[in-house]
Amino acid sequence: MPVESGSSAASRQAKQKRKSHSLSIRRTNSTEQERAGLQREILEGQDSKLPLPLRTNLLDLFGQIEREFENLYIENIELRREIETLNDRLTAEGQTFDGGDMTKGALKAKASHSTSQLSQKLKTTYKASTSKRSHSFHGKVGGGPLPTFSVGNIVELWGEGSRIVSSFKATTSRAVCQLVKEYVGHRDGIWDLSVTRTLPVVLGTASADHSAMLWSIETGKCLLKYVGHAGSVNSIKFHPTEQMALTASGDQTAHIWRFMVQLPAPQSVADITQTPCDDDVDFSDKDEADGDGDGPNECPSVRTAATTLRSHQGVVIAADWLVGGKQAVTASWDRTANLYDVETSELVHSLTGHDQELTHCCTHPTQRLVVTSSRDTTFRLWDFRDPSIHSVNVFQGHTDTVTSAVFTVGDNVVSGSDDRTVKVWDLKNMRSPIATIRTDSAVNRISVSVNQRIIALPHDNRQVRLFDMSGVRLARLPRSNRQGHRRMVCCSTWCEDNPSCNLFSCGFDRQAIGWNINIPALLQEK
Repeated sequence: MPVESGSSAASRQAKQKRKSHSLSIRRTNSTEQERAGLQREILEGQDSKLPLPLRTNLLDLFGQIEREFENLYIENIELRREIETLNDRLTAEGQTFDGGDMTKGALKAKASHSTSQLSQKLKTTYKASTSKRSHSFHGKVGGGPLPTFSVGNIVELWGEGSRIVSSFKATTSRAVCQLVKEYVGHRDGIWDLSVTRTLPVVLGTASADHSAMLWSIETGKCLLKYVGHAGSVNSIKFHPTEQMALTASGDQTAHIWRFMVQLPAPQSVADITQTPCDDDVDFSDKDEADGDGDGPNECPSVRTAATTLRSHQGVVIAADWLVGGKQAVTASWDRTANLYDVETSELVHSLTGHDQELTHCCTHPTQRLVVTSSRDTTFRLWDFRDPSIHSVNVFQGHTDTVTSAVFTVGDNVVSGSDDRTVKVWDLKNMRSPIATIRTDSAVNRISVSVNQRIIALPHDNRQVRLFDMSGVRLARLPRSNRQGHRRMVCCSTWCEDNPSCNLFSCGFDRQAIGWNINIPALLQEK
């Protein structure tokens, strides 16, 4: 048996010392060059049948993985510190949980409740604005983008890990949803939007900047601006047969004003890119410019209303035309809804019964029916078909503010709420809903398509989702850092007969968006 010489034994011991020393150094904050040299020493001292270049490549890859996990570990530590800070803040406010331990579920519930309260506060502040105070408040939050509440951030922090996992999931397209046009020009959030029912077909928007605008659907150009209100314009609806608009405002009035517009020549839309409605789109936020936009150029203005509807003692939050257009109904924060004669502007009926502020009103397209929504968690159906009898039915099924309730063609009402649910009701059976849609965010002013009865849900979390009447989710409109809404989506409306845009949405990012929804493909995947 050969005997190992003294020099070779000493060399072997020195190499082993270098190996153990290199392992200890790898656990410190060594530079990349030192790590590369140590990796080569480790490879030289190990027996392997793999070629040296392949082993070097593998070690480099494992090093990258290690650095990624180090970054995740550091981020996790920072997130835990933020959670502890939040816990201390809540404890100081006397809002602790049993045992002093904030579980993940409890934290999410608390954060959700807090963000919901903030959203309601912002909505209240803006819709009630009747003077320049709204603009001063608007300036404090950066000229348009809403402030991000720290509690709400915690919900997003919990989802960081799942976001990493979801990025590896295969995306499935349930329909083709195409962003066609963006309508930009308002200087504050847009509460409501509607499409004319007469030619020419234009889009109308109502904004917290005290104005309403009419837009060319094809070109995105502002055609007319109404500036007759002294407060936030909270809703807009068009007359069924004439070129008249009905707007409700925070100045406690509703205005009826006439318009006459001429459509510009349509622009080419050849550069539009189709975007699938994937369930796993990057939802990173995209900040807007801090300053106000320049607004639409050379847009004519209307400053005087043809008729002013007065009698409310609070913010008029919504208004709509009854079938035929000879009467109009308004909903107010004074807990009443009023029915007016349009020609004389006289009050015909005052609809009382809600326990808290009203949030919305809607009329049936073919019958003399009105539905009003309220913060008292109910909505009421008012029947004016018989002039001598005005019956009312109360729908109870939500646990939070009913943000809107709308009629469908037929005998159904669809209601949305801040309790994150949407319910479909049969007018012939009001005891329980025939379908319930549960979502992850508060639902604002919904709309239902006339022909296919597809429900479009605008959410506080910047999403717009599509469901059928049985509660099956059909699609989610694409939203990324390149397109889609960047703030709360306030309203949606359908225009199925329009060849370019058949769905519109608006939000607090001060823009309205026109979408093209491939409805046949949408229903084929159902």
